[in-house]
Amino acid sequence: MTGLPSVDDIRADLPAVLARFRAGRTRAFSFGAGVPEAVLLTYDEFEDLGGETKFTVGATVLEPAALAERLPAVMAAARAGSGDPVVWGESGEPEAVILSTAQYRHLRGDDDPPPGITDDPTVRPYTTQPMPDSRPLNLDEWAASMGPETQQILEELRREDNP
Repeated sequence: MTGLPSVDDIRADLPAVLARFRAGRTRAFSFGAGVPEAVLLTYDEFEDLGGETKFTVGATVLEPAALAERLPAVMAAARAGSGDPVVWGESGEPEAVILSTAQYRHLRGDDDPPPGITDDPTVRPYTTQPMPDSRPLNLDEWAASMGPETQQILEELRREDNP
């Protein structure tokens, strides 16, 4: 698959998606009908980001064939802004999750894009320029703000580096 995969691409490729996730050959990615509408990610990432505490997740782990059958309804719910993340995998083992792009942003703690802007939250660029009031880190000031114990540790480290 190249570019943004369609719902049909994903529906036909679910076992291969699991294989790529298992091998670590792919990360979370968006798919949809010409625009990012949903995100596929590993269950491990979902769990690491606190997904089970942020969303209602059913007790059932869908098999790829069952998900392929239900995917149109899952996408309709995602487009309507309703529905819960769908956990799926093989042999009842949670391996991957499908959620809407809005749910993925919530999972990661990202802001929503401005109204009228469609973005792919899995490849969203972030500003990396310093803030206007930024200044270089002063280690001595930082240690002082952390307290005497941190200042003592810093002094010990300096003595070890410069005997």
